[in-house]
Amino acid sequence: MHIGLIGGIGVAATIVYYKRLTARIEELGGKADLTIVHADVHELIRNNLADDREAQAQVYAALIDRLKAAGADCAAITSLGGHFCFNETVPLSSLPLISAVTPLDDFFAAEGLGKVGLLGTRVVMQTRLYGQLERTEGVALDDEIDAIGQSYQDMAVAGVCSPDQRALFLDAGRRMVDDLGADAVVLAGTDLNLAFDGQDPGYRVVDALDVHVDLLAKIATGRSPV
Repeated sequence: MHIGLIGGIGVAATIVYYKRLTARIEELGGKADLTIVHADVHELIRNNLADDREAQAQVYAALIDRLKAAGADCAAITSLGGHFCFNETVPLSSLPLISAVTPLDDFFAAEGLGKVGLLGTRVVMQTRLYGQLERTEGVALDDEIDAIGQSYQDMAVAGVCSPDQRALFLDAGRRMVDDLGADAVVLAGTDLNLAFDGQDPGYRVVDALDVHVDLLAKIATGRSPV
């Protein structure tokens, strides 16, 4: 199965998707058949902040058409923040679109996680993963969503995480565990690996990117339907 990825939102997250997806496909005994198109992170941010879902869906639809022309059988958006217009994109998409959000609720339930702390874009935190968590409660530091969301956006655009940003994210996770009772902290922003990779924060961390990658690898190797 030929997988098409909408990348560039941001570049660092796309690189991690590429590395982890190809490695997971190989682990499953498959051979990666993969195409990536580049989206504009600044355009995405503008549309996200304006909640202009239709505009971003049109952007995605054109990129998906390019993936289809390249031979892709399905497509995925390599950004949880970029899923804010997922429902608007689906009817415009010329390929099946594989959500990164839908599999998370099942994963959390299977892992016995009753409450998870969310780190990511403002919208992801405010909406508790777009309201799609049914069996697990999502929590966030509501009074600090703007500050955390801005720091995440700055990191995603730059493609690097400063020491101050890392400290902010690690501390936010700690307080969601200690003060809000989260069983784990979810990296619900695909660039957060820049802050958390190589770190031992002292609490359980779930990288939503890995859940999406696992599903895409299973689709790529015929272990899961599209």
